[in-house]
Amino acid sequence: MKRRAFSIGCCCCGVLATMPAYAWEMPERFPRPEASTDEGGLWAMVDREESRIARSRFLLENEPLQRYVNDITCRLASHHCPDIRAYLVHTPFFNASMAPNGMLQLWSGLLLRITNEAQLAAIIGHEIGHYVAKHSLARFRDAKAKAAFGQFVGMFLGAAGAGGAVAGLVTQFALVASMFAYSREHEMQADEISLELMSQAGYSPLEAPQIWKNLSDEKKAGAGGEENAGSILFATHPIAEERMERLKNLAGKMPSGGSVGEEAFAAVIRPVRQDLLQDQLKLRQPGESLFLINRLLQEDKDNGQLLYFKGEAFRLRNGDNDIEKAIDAYQASLRSKSPPDEAYRSLGLVEMKNGNREAARSYFRTYLDKRPNAEDAGLIRSYVDEDN
Repeated sequence: MKRRAFSIGCCCCGVLATMPAYAWEMPERFPRPEASTDEGGLWAMVDREESRIARSRFLLENEPLQRYVNDITCRLASHHCPDIRAYLVHTPFFNASMAPNGMLQLWSGLLLRITNEAQLAAIIGHEIGHYVAKHSLARFRDAKAKAAFGQFVGMFLGAAGAGGAVAGLVTQFALVASMFAYSREHEMQADEISLELMSQAGYSPLEAPQIWKNLSDEKKAGAGGEENAGSILFATHPIAEERMERLKNLAGKMPSGGSVGEEAFAAVIRPVRQDLLQDQLKLRQPGESLFLINRLLQEDKDNGQLLYFKGEAFRLRNGDNDIEKAIDAYQASLRSKSPPDEAYRSLGLVEMKNGNREAARSYFRTYLDKRPNAEDAGLIRSYVDEDN
């Protein structure tokens, strides 16, 4: 199947061009390269890493979500669908990567930072763009030409040795992703391919620039108004005002309309969102967490789960007036349509810290009544029985 031509662009000119610099067509499926070629050697290295990732306990195992991601991937990839395998990696950072053999990594942190199916399609489409344009092979050959081949291979060896502790496994995923940190030209071309694939698949390309705006705003909220360039968030997908504006400009020139898919995305994310929010809080970045939760609350103001996690973010930050803000958020969560049981436990912890032991015991008892078999039930009972 052929796609219409569009501009690939360059670093110094043609960035916002509306006429193609030269034609680009969706290629046919790639045969497995001969093992004796440089491309075959690259595939072999990545195959070994994929076998480790496929067995990792850090994969997000949720069949409906996996099926949903696979469906979007196939919708975008067309006849390349059989060659692309999506792995949902359970780690709270925003990242995605595509390897030359068709291994697509999507980190669970990005699922909290997008609000609809079209935005997810923009991310997947961008990675498919790298795949069909063979950017990883170009980077591999560039490393060889610049005598950086040893460093490139060393990344794979480092990833292979990072299979033990939690931090090690995250490092493994990050190292494999960093193999394919592409040039500015490659990122621009992947953006253009993504918009094209989105449009062809019936998604609204206007959702693509919104992702990068949200990410940039989040980082500024968590770093005193300055983007944290050292974060994993920006490690392989640099964010710049120019890139957001360019995406807006390109998307605005494409056919209007297209699906956004808010309801479909919400339905598949809702069952896993609690785990994703818990992972986010463990990063100990309360500014970013509060920004993220408040943005989600704009879409669903009476969501008890989100209000509870807002309280947790305030409680963990523990700055001026944060405990009072936490109590307000917990109480609001209990007044919501779907009050989370955990809010009673957290209110008990807050009241215990404030020295209000009877109020704390009351909240703890309510929590135990609702969750008698909770993992922390023994600990909470010890608080109730203390000093009795």
